[in-house]
Amino acid sequence: MNNDPYKVLGVSRNASEDEIKQAYRNLAKKYHPDQYEDNPLKDVAAEKMEEINAAYDEIISQRRGNSYGYDNTSSSFDSNYVRRLIQQNNITTAEQVLDGVPGQMRDAEWFFLKGSVCYRRGWLNEAMSNFGRATAMEPSNREYAAAYKNISKQQQGNMAGNPYTQHTTAGPSGCDCCTSLCLADCCCECMGGDLIPCC
Repeated sequence: MNNDPYKVLGVSRNASEDEIKQAYRNLAKKYHPDQYEDNPLKDVAAEKMEEINAAYDEIISQRRGNSYGYDNTSSSFDSNYVRRLIQQNNITTAEQVLDGVPGQMRDAEWFFLKGSVCYRRGWLNEAMSNFGRATAMEPSNREYAAAYKNISKQQQGNMAGNPYTQHTTAGPSGCDCCTSLCLADCCCECMGGDLIPCC
């Protein structure tokens, strides 16, 4: 394993942050576990992906001088870092990162990720509010729209067992199970995973 994070990503030490992010994205796409599902090199690719993630995190942390995934001198924060934290179920750190982002830097992606954190915590009202804000800011973003639509259905009580709906079954209906699985798959995919491989 290479100890120099810049060599791992294949960039020079004076590369810009955008160049580093692009190199990381290219390598992550190349070595993502989904690419090697039925491949004998699956374990090698997984190790390489861990090395790439560690190298990227180390470079960003060194350059920014903090562990919060945002740069006080620019108008952006590292959403890929936050997405990885959520994917790894490191919700507390993800929330700390998001809460540390100044108000003027909170774009549609910030609200979507905040909604994802709230959803993971089971705070559906807050999740719906944040997903709605993200969708309003970027109406053409399908990922945001799908998350908002799915949570809206949940909040409207379209689930079996709710006394205010007209379900006749005692347990969850097939549609509710499918909706929940689709929402979970959507959340997994936006974080780089895949709950339902066929979708």
